[in-house]
Amino acid sequence: MKAVGYQQPGAIDRADALIDIEIARPAPTGRDLLVEVQAIAVNPVDTKVRRSAAPPEGEYKVLGYDAVGIVRETGPDATLFRPGDAVWYAGAIDRPGSNAEFQLVDERLVGRKPASLAPADAAALPLTGITAWELLFDRLKVPLAGEGRPGTLLIVGAAGGVGSILIQLARQRTGLTVVGTASRQESRAWALALGAHHVIDHRQPFAAQIDALGVPPVDYAISLTHTDQHFAQLVEALAPQGKLALIDDPEPIDVRLMKRKSLSLHWELMFTRSLFHTDDMDAQHRLLNAIADLVDQGAIRSTVQAKLGPICAANLRQAHALLESGTAVGKIVLEGFA
Repeated sequence: MKAVGYQQPGAIDRADALIDIEIARPAPTGRDLLVEVQAIAVNPVDTKVRRSAAPPEGEYKVLGYDAVGIVRETGPDATLFRPGDAVWYAGAIDRPGSNAEFQLVDERLVGRKPASLAPADAAALPLTGITAWELLFDRLKVPLAGEGRPGTLLIVGAAGGVGSILIQLARQRTGLTVVGTASRQESRAWALALGAHHVIDHRQPFAAQIDALGVPPVDYAISLTHTDQHFAQLVEALAPQGKLALIDDPEPIDVRLMKRKSLSLHWELMFTRSLFHTDDMDAQHRLLNAIADLVDQGAIRSTVQAKLGPICAANLRQAHALLESGTAVGKIVLEGFA
């Protein structure tokens, strides 16, 4: 089968950074599904893994952690799906990814594809949707709309992939006032279009800008990028006993700054459940179905901002370079095989 992979980690401008390859089609066992991949999205995790992780000697590493496709075969213990089902998922970081014609994925990490979206538009949502859902409801334990006191959610990097779905989920399922950060007019407009109540400039001090808005206390903050640069400002902006969650890999931060306000720190990695085969691994199956329902109800929209053509090494190299430029807004998707 066709796939895109590499043998040596490194910079995206290397000729062999990502190459078109032919590899054997895998066979499902246990609770695996064999999915024929229709469309994929590219995420920052793809670029991080490509730069740092080498496959075993003589083998290829295949990336890809967002996919939409059709179930073609099921393992003997699979019960949630049948051949012919249209599905979406982010998969597992310790298994071959979705940059291939066929992929094996544990059914507990898979949801039904929204019926109202084409494959390319749906492919933008699984990884960011899972991350956003887990941030809000598993890590920060944000109350649903109508519960708890009025509060504000501050999202640093609101126009990126995760921020784009975070804004929508927070608006649809919570009663929080959503304040995003953005530094360019394009990203500011995108965040507002997705439903952010306010957008502030993360190049300027946070607290003064938030105070000027007259919003409820910032009980929750989610930092999606450059946490080390914004950490002191996040601590200042958060209300006493507030909660801070992050997903990036910051330089060392001084958590002692959080003590005076009794703030709490929460990490989110959407691959934790699959890496450790936790007892609640099927939570991702359920939440992907819940997000699909919200999409089909018109409450959540796709966050696609760039469609780069078929799945091939040249187009994936372009997607990786765009992500690494730091200027991407929304999600980048590819569809079909060249």
